[in-house]
Amino acid sequence: MILHTFTLTLGSTRPIHGSAHELRGFFATKFNEYAELHQHNADKFIYRYPVVQYKMIGNVPTVVGINEGAEVLKQIFDEYQEIRLGENTYQIVERGISLKDEEFGISDKIHSYEFATPWLALNQENYRKFYTLKGKPERDEFMRKILTGNILSMAKSLNYDVPGQIKCDAQVHFRKDRLKDVSVMVFTGKFQANFLIPDLLGIGKSVSRGFGAVRQLKGEYGGDSACSSSSTHGDRT
Repeated sequence: MILHTFTLTLGSTRPIHGSAHELRGFFATKFNEYAELHQHNADKFIYRYPVVQYKMIGNVPTVVGINEGAEVLKQIFDEYQEIRLGENTYQIVERGISLKDEEFGISDKIHSYEFATPWLALNQENYRKFYTLKGKPERDEFMRKILTGNILSMAKSLNYDVPGQIKCDAQVHFRKDRLKDVSVMVFTGKFQANFLIPDLLGIGKSVSRGFGAVRQLKGEYGGDSACSSSSTHGDRT
């Protein structure tokens, strides 16, 4: 399957400090007529994989559009001269644009990835299950199943029917983070899968707000541990 992607990066006259959530808020408010930018339609939330995703990658505001989301970004990417993140306003003096057709889906090779932003993998139920598992092998297997579910969930929302078994492995570590002033558990590290994912697409929960952005590690290959494709799917919010 081919995904059309539009990646936008923004530069200012001074270092930009802010969150992906604030970046999303700027675009959602300024261009409220585009449901793809904020996933709301007539005040109702659109439950699907976000086709526009906001990231802060090394303090660089980054917006990724997928398919119809890419078409929206093409229309509005230069329709503003400044952005407001929290209490700060930044004049935009540089826009980086990357428009690509990229492969997405199951592969006959194992590809290695890193999380460019923390992976919000667990809903409340799985959070409790994770803490009941005491040994590293049990936790590793649990996270492999969550990873597979996240990939399957993303594929389903992008109308891709996975034709075979997803194989993956993960080397991740958990830590605490904040989401909307609530403490959450996130994961960082690497994973391998026989699945092609374009750079900076997010997996897991809250990908529109910057969580779970992945980046392929060229020349690195992992094992071929098989993950069960019947595992719980992650939320697509």
